[in-house]
Amino acid sequence: MAEILSSAVLPAMQKEEKDYFIEKNGVIFAGCHVLADLWGACNLTDPDYIERALKEAIETCGATLLHIHLHHFGKEQGVSGVAVLAESHISVHTWPERSFAAFDIFMCGSCDPKAGLPVLRKYFLPEDMKVEIQKRGVLL
Repeated sequence: MAEILSSAVLPAMQKEEKDYFIEKNGVIFAGCHVLADLWGACNLTDPDYIERALKEAIETCGATLLHIHLHHFGKEQGVSGVAVLAESHISVHTWPERSFAAFDIFMCGSCDPKAGLPVLRKYFLPEDMKVEIQKRGVLL
């Protein structure tokens, strides 16, 4: 019995653990966090449209979608939600009455959260986009 158990457990123990931390220019960190404020934006009230935009951004960034949950506050009102990723998340909050949307894109590993910005620009046509990028989990 011990022999069967050890041969079943051994492959799992030999599996290499994947580390999703990144090293760039000598800095080791968990990932990049992109905050994007879209002003003068369109298409902020339709959860199905927003879901399509999120899915394209996720694919473009090279991330893995686990689940999307969007909440629509009512006809011609805003949408809030999150796409949960294997590599972290993208969240969205829209204020159509102000033509404003806030996107929060955090990804670890080899994903590139900045690659999602042109997708957001394409779907929401903002007049202005303010972007801030931070490294998260920097090892000191």
